Amino acid sequence: MKVTKAQSAENRQGIVDAASRLYRERGLAGVGVADITRDAGLTHGGLYRHFENKDALVREACARALEWSIASLDGMCAEGDPAPSGLAAKVNRYLSPQHRDHPGEGCAVAALAVDAARAGGGLSEVFTQGIEHNIERFARLIEGRAQGTPRPESRTQAMHTLATMVGGLVLARATVAANPALSDAILATLREHLTQPAEAPAPKIRKSRSGVATHGSARSKAKGK
Repeated sequence: MKVTKAQSAENRQGIVDAASRLYRERGLAGVGVADITRDAGLTHGGLYRHFENKDALVREACARALEWSIASLDGMCAEGDPAPSGLAAKVNRYLSPQHRDHPGEGCAVAALAVDAARAGGGLSEVFTQGIEHNIERFARLIEGRAQGTPRPESRTQAMHTLATMVGGLVLARATVAANPALSDAILATLREHLTQPAEAPAPKIRKSRSGVATHGSARSKAKGK
């Protein structure tokens, strides 16, 4: 029976989806071609009709996994929406026990960044592009807008927040089997830290001519009279 173009495209999609999930669950070294074809319901030969080699499949599957994205913000932040609520929702969802316990459905960076660094080459490039894209999207979420180039300070905040989220998730997964309470505490601590409102800077303390410490400037005091 001849395979139609539509069926061929569906088969390819099934292979990529299966590989994307299995790689995040078990790592690149823990998944063989037989595992992927079995999960996708295809034969071993069927896979190589769509990909010239395993490396090509790995790159495409990881690119697909990155589409889940730490900052799956498209459509989440409409122009003019308040940024804090969107940011808090994303942080809470990412640093949740559910995300920790289901790596196959979650963030590719937390699951596969070390594998990508070891592999280098084309796979490292796939991850670099995906991470850069997510930094941009997260920075726009911080600013509360859906389009445009974010400010440099927003990019800095996005990098800090994303790195904290990914690192926290990795630590929570590494400790959950031996010490579930510690794993839960890591997630809860970082959720609170990343979603609490920023504190206002403390007023500067200055000394008057008499040597007495005062808060603020004489001009600001004069205005208050």
